[in-house]
Amino acid sequence: MRGMGDLGRLLITVGALLILGGVVLVVLGRAHLPLGKLPGDIIYRGKNTTFYFPLATSILLSVVLSLLLYVVSRWRR
Repeated sequence: MRGMGDLGRLLITVGALLILGGVVLVVLGRAHLPLGKLPGDIIYRGKNTTFYFPLATSILLSVVLSLLLYVVSRWRR
């Protein structure tokens, strides 16, 4: 029955990460950060369509998350 205990811990961990991610998104939303509206984000507004690609926001989040994961991996050693 060890497998069920491991699965339970995994589900609790995933749930906690989802809750933490939700809280972070709510806090960032209230902080009025310009994520999604940075220079370099591509917005094309046509007659009947709108195309939006957050290029600069994606790069910024990638760098921040990469640094965070690097620090966490160095801290765990």
